[in-house]
Amino acid sequence: MTDRVAEARATEDWQPSAVQRERDEWRRRRTLRSAVIAAGSTLLLLGALGGAVVSSPGWQRVQETYFDWDKAVSSFPAVLDGLWLNIRVMLVCWVLILALSLTVAIVRTLRGPVAFPLRLLGTAYVDVFRGLPLLLVIFLLGFGGPALGLSGMPTSPLFWGGTALVLSYSAYVAEVLRAGIESVHPSQRLAGRSLGLSYGQTLRHVVLPQAWRRVIPPLMNDLVSLQKDSGLIAVLGVSDAIRKAQIETALDFNYTPYVVAGVLFCCLTIPMARLTDRYARKKGYHGAGGVL
Repeated sequence: MTDRVAEARATEDWQPSAVQRERDEWRRRRTLRSAVIAAGSTLLLLGALGGAVVSSPGWQRVQETYFDWDKAVSSFPAVLDGLWLNIRVMLVCWVLILALSLTVAIVRTLRGPVAFPLRLLGTAYVDVFRGLPLLLVIFLLGFGGPALGLSGMPTSPLFWGGTALVLSYSAYVAEVLRAGIESVHPSQRLAGRSLGLSYGQTLRHVVLPQAWRRVIPPLMNDLVSLQKDSGLIAVLGVSDAIRKAQIETALDFNYTPYVVAGVLFCCLTIPMARLTDRYARKKGYHGAGGVL
């Protein structure tokens, strides 16, 4: 107990040396200098670009057509209401995508001749839905599904649009997860099996936790893409942000509501993209680059 008290007092009495204080001050000045230079160069570049755009011929017409403040204010509530639908679609689809893609990824990593039909089925699914454009899948399901008229089959365009998103994105996310699973060294599986764990227990407790940490950055990038592509369901007549912007634009053929919708989507995607970059840098996934 006495030793601990002495250590605590020594810690409280500790003061950095003159050399350390000088180093800390130099680092502080360097950080401040870098921030000032970065802010100055950014303002200079933005000022030059802004001046070139404003002084260019036709800017007045561009401003009236795309950046009408009154039109933006009047259309904002409707577009924001549609954006809430996009957010709900994105969240529900992302949960379903993770479940389906994880299943496909595990199936594709199964070993042995007995699992060959499952591997073949998983490979065919991935190849087909990665080869089809997302918009084409939305058309096929969104218009073709209700046209079948099958008993008990939903006819909601929102259901079919979300299904198309899930099927298409699951093919891409499944490959990301499969790459993460296969990146785990085989010795990890052998170690799990040597401890008496079954194949499923080894996969759950040993392989998947390591694979998940490695694929979080690309998965977050896929989530950013899903946020944007959720607007494609507007082609089915769903009243999302893009559809609401289209309705507002049709009133007077002013395209400011589209700009409003684009800004709102950016408010969703840009923070997520920056969070992804920050996480990747923190985990050391970014390589070294040049310095200016």
